[in-house]
Amino acid sequence: MNKRIHTNNAPAAIGPYSQAVRTGSLLFVSGQTPLVPETGAMVECGIAEQAHRVFKNLLAILESEGLGFNNVVKTTVLLADMGDFAVLNGIYAEYFNGEVLPARATFAVKELPKSALVEIELVASYE
Repeated sequence: MNKRIHTNNAPAAIGPYSQAVRTGSLLFVSGQTPLVPETGAMVECGIAEQAHRVFKNLLAILESEGLGFNNVVKTTVLLADMGDFAVLNGIYAEYFNGEVLPARATFAVKELPKSALVEIELVASYE
């Protein structure tokens, strides 16, 4: 059975979707953008500041389930500008640095919600 996951420590869903859904031993976390949970405002700085905010939002959802980045098995990174890849990749390595790194896909997209520069979704395992 699927279970809706929600924490007030990450931005509320801004559409008809859940922050995350648990099914069996997997947690599917919806794409997180650099919204500040307390205000709903977008971090207006550059890619580095936005990426760190996205990772904080992802971690808040993971921690609400007793998980961390070491439980992540797959990520999908969406960038508004592939020119930001090197900066994002360096920040990504700060959060994912274990022995087994998650599988990943990175795409450049035409536009992200609220003109964000980055959005990341992930799948984590409870095992």
